[in-house]
Parts: sequence; structure tokens; C-alpha cells
Amino acid sequence: MSVPREKYLSPVWKDGLFQNKVLFCTGGAGTICSMQVRAFVALGGNACVIGRNPQKTEQGAKDIAAVRPGAKVIGIGNVDVRDPKMLKDAADRCAKELGGIDFAIAGAAGNFLAPMAQLSPNAFKSVMDIDALGSYNTAKAVLPYLVESAKRNPNSGKSGSAQGTGGRMIFVSATFHYRGQPLQAHVAAAKAAVDQISHSVAIEYGPYGITSNIITPGPIAGTEGMERLAKSDEASVKASKKNIPLGRWGETREIADATTYLFSEAGSYVNGNTLVVDGGAWRTSGASQGEGWDYPDFILSGAAVEGVKGGKRNGSKL
Repeated sequence: MSVPREKYLSPVWKDGLFQNKVLFCTGGAGTICSMQVRAFVALGGNACVIGRNPQKTEQGAKDIAAVRPGAKVIGIGNVDVRDPKMLKDAADRCAKELGGIDFAIAGAAGNFLAPMAQLSPNAFKSVMDIDALGSYNTAKAVLPYLVESAKRNPNSGKSGSAQGTGGRMIFVSATFHYRGQPLQAHVAAAKAAVDQISHSVAIEYGPYGITSNIITPGPIAGTEGMERLAKSDEASVKASKKNIPLGRWGETREIADATTYLFSEAGSYVNGNTLVVDGGAWRTSGASQGEGWDYPDFILSGAAVEGVKGGKRNGSKL
């Protein structure tokens, strides 16, 4: 599917910025990660996107490749990020077919809304495994290649290197554990772990020239996350935007631009950091989920979460 360039990239970036570089991205066919990869490919890079659904992942790769003539984008489906061997095999294939791995995004994630009273241990574990364990497995699979990339393209801080940058990793997180938020105990725990994995990579692999940072998206319009976690009726959308200091939801381009910044020479000395891209939303109270889920009334009611695709209902066997 053709996507207008303004949906994934601001005009400030230089064409060829990532020429001959390779990006490995889990969750790469998702509504946010696909735009991150599109921006990278549009600016000269090649990529490998990883996912569980083969058809979605392979089609996503074809759509992304269309942003630049001659781009090489591989889609590898049937990969569960909870399985370290699957991820290692995918990283090995990416490196073999595209010549290495210079950048990586750990973007695979799972989420739904549920109060703890309706959240089974298995449901909690599933999210922890996909988000936290999946991010760790991704890092383990790509770090040897990122170290090699950093050797070829040393992070000297000197601008204008003909080789460009390399050896960079981004983890995609959330803000739930910053402020406290009902219906998200599982994701708050998982994303807190993701943040610490990224920090550990920054500390332990920084001496090899690797940078590891976190991008934390806020409410982003037109994404799977908003479809699953927010009501779409006019009153709920208005209430959600009202709680954001900038008064609007974000755009996928704004996440892709943040990614481009961290991967570019402009981000060479940014390591072990968290870049929150949410219009200031995390600075406001996270207790209310919007119209119909007012805190604490909704929690005390014991009602099931309804009105969104990502709701967790009573009686579920998950």
C-alpha cells in the first residue's frame, strides 16, 4: 500500500542519510514500526522486518520497499519473538542477505485493557513474554552484528564521516509505569522491564560503540494501539485530546522522525536515554481512561472492558 511521504518523514532529513545501511525491526509491519522502517528505507537504507503473520509481514516488506527504487526489504514471518532461536535465525538471514545489521528496533508488543481482577496469570505472562522477553531476545540476536557495524563505523563524534553511523538500537516502550494507570498492570510491568533492558545494553555495549535508547510513543492517530486501547466515539476522543498538553494525538511521522534522529549523526552522543514522543501527555494524570472508564468508579464497578478491540472480558481463558 502506497503511503504519502509526509506520513512517515519530515522534509528536514537528507536523502541518502542511511545509504547502504541495514535495519532489523521486530514488529516491523505494525502501524508505528512500519513507518519507522519506511523513513529509514526512504533515506537510503535496506531493511528486514520480522513478524508472526507471514502474509502481513511479507506484504508489509513489499509496501515499505516501494518508497525508494532499488530498496531491498525482506519480510520474515512465522517468527515468535519469545523464541530466541527463531530470532537468531532471522538475524542471521538478514545479515547474510543484506550484508550485515547496522541498526535494530525492538518493536514487537502485545496489549489489551484489563483490571487486575480480570487479568489471569497467563494473560500477564503472555504480555511479559512478548514485550520484555521478546525485547531481550531481539537484543541478543542482533548485538553481535551491531558490534561489527560499530567497528566499521566508529562513533567518534566527528561529523561528516563518509561511512555514516552504525551500531544503534532502539526499544519501543510506553509511559504507563511513569505515572500509574489502571487497566495496564501487565503492560506497565513489561515496559518497565523493556526500559531496563535498553539501559543495560547502553551500559554494557557502549564501550563497543553501541548506543541504545528508548522511544516512547504517546497516543498516535490511526494506529493499532489507539484502535485497541481507546474508544473512538467523539466524546471519548475529545476527552483524550483534552488531557494532552498539545491538545492533539500524535502522527506516525513524529515517531519516525524521532527514530531518524537517534540513528543519525545528530544522535551520536545520545545513549541510555528515553525519548518520550507524546505531546506532554505523560505529565498529566493517567488515572482516567476516558469517557465511560472514569477512575475509580469503573474499577469499583467490576464491569468488563467494552467498546475497544483490546478489551479483556470476564471469563476469558487467556
